Amino acid sequence: MSREEVGRPLDRVDGVLKVTGRASYAPETPVANAARALIVTSAVSAGRLADIDTREAERAPGVLAVLTHKNAPKLKGADSHSQGDRVLQVLQDDTIAYNDQPIAVVVADTLEHAQHALELVRSRYEPRAINVVMEQEKSAPVKPEKTARGPTDTDHGDFDAGWASAAVRVDATYTTPTENHNPMEPHGTVAVWQGSDRVTVYDSTQGVFNVRKRLAKLFDLPPENVRVISLFIGGGFGCKGSPWSHVALAVMAAKVVGRPVRLTVTRHQMFSLVGHRPVTRQRLMLGADRHGKLVAVRHDVESATSRFDEFVEPSASQTRMLYACPNIRTSHRLRRLDIPTPTFMRAPGESSGTFALESAMDELASAAGVDPLQLRLANYAEKDPDSGHPFSSKSLRQCYQAGADKFGWARRKPGVGAMRDGRLLVGWGMATATYPAGQSEAKATVRLRADGTAVVQTGSQDIGTGTYTILAQVAADALGLPVERVRVEIGDTKLPEAPLSAGSRTASSVSPAVKGAAEAARTAVIALAVADRRSPLHGLAVDQITVTGGELWAPGGGHPHETYAAVLGRARQDEVVGQFDSKEKPDRKDYAIHAFGAQFAEVTVDPDLGQVRVRRFVGAFAAGKVLNAKTARSQLMGGIVWGIGMALLEKTERDARSGRVVTRDLADYHVPVNLDVPPIDIIMIDEADAHVNDVGAKGMGEIGNTGSHAAIANAVYHATGRRIRDLPITPDKLLL
Repeated sequence: MSREEVGRPLDRVDGVLKVTGRASYAPETPVANAARALIVTSAVSAGRLADIDTREAERAPGVLAVLTHKNAPKLKGADSHSQGDRVLQVLQDDTIAYNDQPIAVVVADTLEHAQHALELVRSRYEPRAINVVMEQEKSAPVKPEKTARGPTDTDHGDFDAGWASAAVRVDATYTTPTENHNPMEPHGTVAVWQGSDRVTVYDSTQGVFNVRKRLAKLFDLPPENVRVISLFIGGGFGCKGSPWSHVALAVMAAKVVGRPVRLTVTRHQMFSLVGHRPVTRQRLMLGADRHGKLVAVRHDVESATSRFDEFVEPSASQTRMLYACPNIRTSHRLRRLDIPTPTFMRAPGESSGTFALESAMDELASAAGVDPLQLRLANYAEKDPDSGHPFSSKSLRQCYQAGADKFGWARRKPGVGAMRDGRLLVGWGMATATYPAGQSEAKATVRLRADGTAVVQTGSQDIGTGTYTILAQVAADALGLPVERVRVEIGDTKLPEAPLSAGSRTASSVSPAVKGAAEAARTAVIALAVADRRSPLHGLAVDQITVTGGELWAPGGGHPHETYAAVLGRARQDEVVGQFDSKEKPDRKDYAIHAFGAQFAEVTVDPDLGQVRVRRFVGAFAAGKVLNAKTARSQLMGGIVWGIGMALLEKTERDARSGRVVTRDLADYHVPVNLDVPPIDIIMIDEADAHVNDVGAKGMGEIGNTGSHAAIANAVYHATGRRIRDLPITPDKLLL
């Protein structure tokens, strides 16, 4: 009998390609005769481009074109922001909306020639007054129509009455800063036109079909005339979820110069051209009885967006469903600033939201004199307080127990400053993690070949999470093949359509499609066998046949069997093809579907220097079926490492006078490095969930980040008695 592949901690099937340098990333795709393009950006944050002089740049060696709003082709729908699209800046007018906005594109035969010509472009501006600081914005906040997590506002029960009755109250405001994505691979695009009406685009994107749809509209092409390829991605985390301006500019430049064009966003431009996590200001009001049982919860969120577009950080979404309370009120509002449009960043909404909520819960525990873990158990929600629906599965109690046992939470001394290691203060903190488990429609094809191998085809993406590997495992089990005999093809719009790889949806959306297609292919081969008089399986019912090790087996004594290859060989077929279109299960609407977890952190604080170190971390998670124990563990660890960065290091500093980001590289924008990351223990509770999808997976890409920063902040409070409500927790905030 063959072993089950799903769940095993397999190495990545694409790992050898990556470590040997043979994985082809979009910006480095070898294309003959490719020119190089660079984006020239604005030096002011608002106003208009009074003049731009490109004459000297155009005369420079190797220059093929310099595009500005004066000569750029007109595009359709650049100002659209429907279906997650951002408003683009693609040289259509002279308006300046933010600092470092594209104002020109230089195209030359080499990178060096393009860099030289870029320095020769001269621009003159008519600036206007700006504001890039949310606290200083005087205009009224905007109420968005809705958020990515549902309605803008919710109101259940009677918050005012519940608040008035509360014996213990917390009323505090928490802020999170602008944070910028810094994947190893910056954004990049290679555009190749075939004639005047067909284009192939190699793009570092989390959604090849999203890029195709946007480019087809912009350039007035049939979607089938736009092919987008993204075989490997050096990190996405949300910033590569929307097609940004540089993608359209690369395609535009290639059309103008009549040859392929390669355009890569610089590290500095990553801080302006491809979105960021927005500033949030969140007021939490928690009212409880004297035992800590919640009687009133209010969470009001303000977040920043640009003046020309709209992005909502849905930071109150988890507050609506995480704890049992009869009176819950939430709201979201936007402040418009002279900044680029924010975008999704790992665990958007829930990341910044759990920092606020879980910090406030810790404050409530302290005020009520209740252990933080016991407080959460006392307010455990058996059903979703927002929708009233039961949870499709919820193993949060098990996460609390397993995490607390591994961490040794019972040994925690409750008093502030009660734990020390020599001169260092020691703090223990915990928080709850949660993230919704969504699903989108996805299509897949599986080709079962006469040589006993299979090819899986779906237009998904592997953004570094291990999608190639888990899809191979799912297909292998459905086909009864060893995973080594399954090859996965993704990242191309010529393949069956699959959704954006975002929101922890890839495994939950694409795996069921692959499973269904593989089962269809398997059934087709079985049907050939039972209909073939030469087969030892002839005449048996299709549903009687099992498949293992690439062989079809009959039930009962003797077990007649034969291989896929034998069946297809006699039928003279090179392959059989199975196809499947996976949609949401009909009963999903009757359940609240979320992943859950518990985060535990130990920190040390130097009382003289204010330096915080995370010394160890335990995370326990329940996110449905674990498809690959190794890649899942990596995702959860990565989310926690991201949380360390959010808690202690990451903040984008923008000059209030110029609107310019001054932390524009990894020398000034700090992210965790090896010495910042402690031993991290990951516990995975494997859940059986019949409602989430046909493979039972909820997704693990983002939940590891949620609550991790709050656990660290709560540990800092336990060590020092200082409640830091403004991330990141830097030494100056502890020494004041």
